Amino acid sequence: MSMWPTEFEYERADSVDNALEKLSGNAKVLAGGHSLIPALKLRLAQPETLVDIGRLSELKGISANGSLKIGATTTHAEVAASGDVQTMCASLAFACGQIGDPSVRNFATLGGNVAHADPASDPPTVLVAAGATIHLQNASGSRTVAASDFFIDLFTTDLQDGELVTAIEVPDLSGKKTAYAKLYHPASHYALVGVCVVLDMNGNHCNSASVAVGGATVNALRCAGAEAVLAGSAINEQTLDAAAAAIQQDIADRTMGDSIYPESYRQAMAGVYLKRAVNEALG
Repeated sequence: MSMWPTEFEYERADSVDNALEKLSGNAKVLAGGHSLIPALKLRLAQPETLVDIGRLSELKGISANGSLKIGATTTHAEVAASGDVQTMCASLAFACGQIGDPSVRNFATLGGNVAHADPASDPPTVLVAAGATIHLQNASGSRTVAASDFFIDLFTTDLQDGELVTAIEVPDLSGKKTAYAKLYHPASHYALVGVCVVLDMNGNHCNSASVAVGGATVNALRCAGAEAVLAGSAINEQTLDAAAAAIQQDIADRTMGDSIYPESYRQAMAGVYLKRAVNEALG
């Protein structure tokens, strides 16, 4: 197997519009590069042109004005350290702090993570549960896509040719209980199972719930059955057992596995980590 990429042209964009002009044909976007460069070396990606957007200040930074708006080239370390993110969506700050190691977190970007859509990565699961929106732009205009619709399948998103992820917008969840619980692979620290919950609580009563799973499944996805069990119920051991059973059914036809961590194991762990996420959110 090759460990050297095919030949390509390298171009550094000086603005978003300039980047979009360069994205015609067989081109790939380079920001942090922690997903793209390994794919290039293994020739899983063979672009004719790399368009470097890593220095575009207009795609970087975090604003908090009713919601969080996180620029696509904002690093995981910046998201994890942000006081606004910790206040408005603590589970996203936590998830970004779980990625890789410090060198990865200081270079890899949230926009690149979203566009790559690795099923074992952490932020997509949180973004789906949080009801986040992905902002996209191409040469002719812009559009937004709900995170729950953006992640489609294994490394597959709704990102179209010539489009760029420009920002990720997350609702203010400071009035709700949120948590992300992760069973990680002991070598890579990628998620074997990751569960995020967002709970609207009134005392011990759950008014509404949003639940998403990643790692165990081919893409981050909402779990309607588990949500239905939690919503309108008092949170107790019986409710959590029922929700754990429901989440296994929610992901039954989307679970992936291997010889070491088979589908049945990951489904069972989805139930376990749902309970952990709920307990952490309430604790």
